[in-house]
Amino acid sequence: MISPRKRIWGWYFFDWASQPYNTLLLTFIFGPYFAEVASHHFAAQGMGPEAAGAAAQEYWAYGQTLSGILIALLAPVLGAVADRSGKRMIWIWMFSILYIVGAFGLWGLTPDAPNLFMAMLFFGIGLIGMEFATIFTNALMPSLAAHDEMGKVSGGGFAFGYLGGIVSLIVMLLFFAENAATGKTLIGLDPLFGLNAALREGTRAVGPFSALWFMVFMIPFFLWVKDAPRPAAPARIGAALADLWHLLRSLPSRPSLFSYLMSSMFYRDALNTLYGFGGVYAHGVLGWSVTQIGVFGIVGALSAALATWVGGKVDSARGPKPVIVASVWVLILVCIIIVGMSRNQIFGIPLDPNSATPDIIFYICGALIGAAGGTVQSASRTMMVFHTTPDRATEAFGLYALSGKATSFIAPLAIGIASGLSGSQRIGISPLILLFLIGLVLLFWVKPHGEQKVAA
Repeated sequence: MISPRKRIWGWYFFDWASQPYNTLLLTFIFGPYFAEVASHHFAAQGMGPEAAGAAAQEYWAYGQTLSGILIALLAPVLGAVADRSGKRMIWIWMFSILYIVGAFGLWGLTPDAPNLFMAMLFFGIGLIGMEFATIFTNALMPSLAAHDEMGKVSGGGFAFGYLGGIVSLIVMLLFFAENAATGKTLIGLDPLFGLNAALREGTRAVGPFSALWFMVFMIPFFLWVKDAPRPAAPARIGAALADLWHLLRSLPSRPSLFSYLMSSMFYRDALNTLYGFGGVYAHGVLGWSVTQIGVFGIVGALSAALATWVGGKVDSARGPKPVIVASVWVLILVCIIIVGMSRNQIFGIPLDPNSATPDIIFYICGALIGAAGGTVQSASRTMMVFHTTPDRATEAFGLYALSGKATSFIAPLAIGIASGLSGSQRIGISPLILLFLIGLVLLFWVKPHGEQKVAA
């Protein structure tokens, strides 16, 4: 028999296994590599350096926009189907396969003849797999622990996941991802297994590496986590849609849930976009290499692991709402700094082009993004649990995914438009500040303990 503690640890392993998609692919290795390859591609077509960087950011933004729309449309429907059938693990298996296929496909983005469309297609397939698998694993959370322990469980999962991200990132930087100028890894080695540095095979290996990492570390999850036995209705699409429609119609009479979904829709969209464009910004604005961005990633992931673990304890003691509010304010401050800084100035104060000040400031921003981003995600997951029940959790987290993706095109689209109109990656980040502020205002109507009954 699987003990409750082992079941929680099995659930933690999903975060450990899936984190490389965010850490390695979206943010610190593949994202910057895509920006580098795309920038060179557009520069070869006659664009200036800054315009080419903005065009690369624009392409990356629109690719993520399309994936986000598809996730938003399907997430609540699939969640309702899974809740009626009572089976969630089969869906996790299926979307895990998409994760693996998408990650493996990123190997094909070569620096000499890049197929940007195919790279974004495979990235989107893997992203869809990761996002949907996350919905179904989050839906298992209400059955893992008591109400007053939920924050610790959520925070522990995120902290363990970030540690996985750190370990995977360190392995990539030390043994695979090569510096474009020297062809060497962070510690001066050639990429392992005879990978050709001139063709950037060490960096391109991040896709297959992430896929293999996921395959290995999902084993504890599938061994220790099972669907909770309960009566199940036939998984008919029509009945599932009726359940979903009933939930949607009930939202106006559930102001806390409605306000929370609207709030998280804005601040999570802004956060995910900040993650997705942090490495692209560092390459285009500060001129960082992939290995520098990787070190930046380690700093952010370390701070995220520590802050999320502490934040989980605060969440259990004080509730998720104050954790969310404080984290969003930190993220607003970071965005203001990023928009106001370039290699040559900060808020209009000139800097020596060789000054290390912008690099130091951006490393500090990375630590703050990691800490605040980790805690806001963990507390947000707890807050969603406080607004649902175990038998409707997948539907609820599907709706949560919808709220996170329904406007997920807004932030990347706004960045794409702002980058295109201004020709500046730095100015392109500015729409995120407004999205975070809107999320903060909407939190005013969210009850600290959601819809859970709390003893007087």
